[in-house]
Amino acid sequence: MATRYTSLPALPNIPWEARPHDSSEVIWRYSRNPVIPRNLIPRANSIFNSAVVPFEGKFAGVFRIDDTRRVMNLYRGSSMDGFNWQIDPQPINFVCDDPEIAAFQYRYDPRVCWCEDRYWVTWCNGYHGPTIGIGYTQDFINFTQIENALLPFNRNGVLFPRQIHGKYTMFSRPSDNGHTPFGDIYYSESPDMIHWGHHRWVLGPGSWCYTKVGAGPTPIETSEGWLLIYHGVLTSCNGYVYSMSAALLDLDQPWKVIARAAPYLISPQMLYECVGDVPNVVFPCAALLDGATGRMAIYYGAADTVTALAFTHVDDLVDWVKAEAIRN
Repeated sequence: MATRYTSLPALPNIPWEARPHDSSEVIWRYSRNPVIPRNLIPRANSIFNSAVVPFEGKFAGVFRIDDTRRVMNLYRGSSMDGFNWQIDPQPINFVCDDPEIAAFQYRYDPRVCWCEDRYWVTWCNGYHGPTIGIGYTQDFINFTQIENALLPFNRNGVLFPRQIHGKYTMFSRPSDNGHTPFGDIYYSESPDMIHWGHHRWVLGPGSWCYTKVGAGPTPIETSEGWLLIYHGVLTSCNGYVYSMSAALLDLDQPWKVIARAAPYLISPQMLYECVGDVPNVVFPCAALLDGATGRMAIYYGAADTVTALAFTHVDDLVDWVKAEAIRN
């Protein structure tokens, strides 16, 4: 079906599986999840929280892989269909002019965003604590790293796919040096991807995610506002539980929330989401959209161990956010 809410490019080869006949849910899981197992390459302990984009008629990605030494790093990969992936067994070699910034401590939870003339990569970068690393590529072979965006401690840096009022824009989630029992989403602007300011609060924890929240995939521009898919966390008697939901934000002032769904979209319920290195985790990092039909494919990390896929239609998701919006 055609989409009512977006005018984004067509992606006819989007990875896709139709909604099960017995389901009326707005979002549904890939029946063959996990789409990427934990040990796809040698010495991989886990492959999860990874970012995928269309690239030259195929798909490219930057993947978080924790190896068997439990070193967290970023790897590049490619796929003809978005389901079957080939991942380079060597970590990405970022070229950086400043050896202090280039010094490796850890890299994890990447996002990839096309903006203007290149693919920007953001990740949680170790620099005397977690902060937001920024780099870019144009071919998914050569990668350049620039200055960290913000001071430690910060995570979940997610760029917008275009400038807003002549500025690059990004979400982040200030944190601490550990597993952070708090966290709200903030918005920042930059004239050059180096100097960040104009910080604005966007949204904080809610009923099903009363501990913390963090931005997920690159925001999707719709006629109803920026569609933000995010993760939220509650603290149960058995530890953290990570789930996924969505909100709509003002197109010109994205720190202003138009509508935020009260319930979650997906919570950890399948075995691969509930059992792994970190149980009970659904962590979205990438979303593909076919602008011609509105079909969406959402890649998410499951139990900090594997990568999974879920599907929806952008119109249905926007309608769901508005229908399920929190009422004051």
